[in-house]
Amino acid sequence: MAEEEHSFDDFEQIDFLRDRHVRFFQRCLQVLPERYSSLETSRLTIVFFALSGLDVLDALDVIDKPSLMEWIYSLQVLPTEDQSNLSRCGFRGSSQIGVPYQTKGPGSPHPYDSAHVAMTYTGLASLIILGDDLSRVNKQACMAGLRALQLEDGSFYAVPEGSENDMRFIYCAACICHMLDDWSGMDVKKAIDYIRQSMSYDNGIGQGAGLESHGGSTFCAVAALCLMGRLEEVFGPRQLERIRRWCILRQHNGFHGRPNKPVDTCYSFWVGATLELLDVFKYTNFEKNRNYILSTQDRLVGGFAKWPDSHPDPLHAYFGICGLSLIGEPSLRRVHPALNISQRALEHLQQLQRAWREPCT
Repeated sequence: MAEEEHSFDDFEQIDFLRDRHVRFFQRCLQVLPERYSSLETSRLTIVFFALSGLDVLDALDVIDKPSLMEWIYSLQVLPTEDQSNLSRCGFRGSSQIGVPYQTKGPGSPHPYDSAHVAMTYTGLASLIILGDDLSRVNKQACMAGLRALQLEDGSFYAVPEGSENDMRFIYCAACICHMLDDWSGMDVKKAIDYIRQSMSYDNGIGQGAGLESHGGSTFCAVAALCLMGRLEEVFGPRQLERIRRWCILRQHNGFHGRPNKPVDTCYSFWVGATLELLDVFKYTNFEKNRNYILSTQDRLVGGFAKWPDSHPDPLHAYFGICGLSLIGEPSLRRVHPALNISQRALEHLQQLQRAWREPCT
C-alpha cells in the first residue's frame, strides 16, 4: 500500500474522543468497579496502563506524580537485613498481603512476600514514565530476583514459588534487563534457545515449544530479541519473511491473535508493534485498523473495549491508544514498539542510562 494512502484526510472521519479517554485513565488511578476486585494483586499493571495511556495522550499533567512515585516505591520488595530474601526481590503488584508501607530498606521479612516479574517490569516502566531517576531501585536485588525465576529451558516463572512459565515472562525479563542496563539477570543464550524452539509449523511463535502460534507470544518473542539486539542473529531472512507473512495475515479490519478468531482491539498493538519491529507495518491497511479501534471506543465514559458494544477496560483502553499511535493518530505521542512506552519516556530512560555509563569522577 502506497504511503499516500495513509493520509488521515482520506480516512472516514470517526472522532477520537481524547478528553474522555484522559478522564477514563484518571478514574483508573482513583477507583475501579467492583468487578475489578479480582485484579487487586495486579494493581501495579493497571496503574501502568493508566499512566502510559496518559503519557501517550500527552496528559501527564493531570496526575500527582510525586505521590504515585512514592506508592510505586512502597511496592518494591527490598532485601532484608540478612539478605535471605534476595531471590524474592523486585516489585509486588499491590499491598494486598499487608506488609508495612515503606519506601526505604531494609525490607520487612514476610514468608509470602515476593516480587512478580510482570509487576517489576510495569513498576520500572511506570517510574520511567513519571520521570524518576530510578536511584531508589535496588538494581542488584532486582537482578538477583530475576535470575531466581529462570528455568533450565530458558523460560521464566512469574514468581519464585512457581507459576506458569512461557514467552510472556521472557519478554518481561528482557524489558527489566534493558531498562536497568544490566543483562546479568538472565541467561540470554537459554532464553534465545527457548524462543527459537517456540516457532510453530505455520511460522508464528507460541508460548512455548509445540504450542499454538499467537499474536501476543509472537510479539513477546520478537520484542525480546530486539531488546537483546539479537533478532537477525536468531532468525535468518527467510524465517523473518515467514513471521512477517504470518503477522500480516492477522489483519481483517482490525487484528486478531490467531487464525479463525474474532478481531480484538489489543492486537492492533501486539501484532501491529511486531510488524513495526519487522519494518512492514506500513503495508497494513491503516484505515480499516483505525475504524475498527474507534468502533470499540466508549463515547460516554471513554476508554476502549475488545469488541464493539462491550464495556471498556484499562488493558484494551491502553492498547487501543497504542494501536492508534502506531498508525500516526494526530495528538498522540509515538510509542516505542518493543518496550511499550512512549518515545518521550524512552528518551528519558536513555538519558539515565548514559549517565549510569559515565565513569565516576
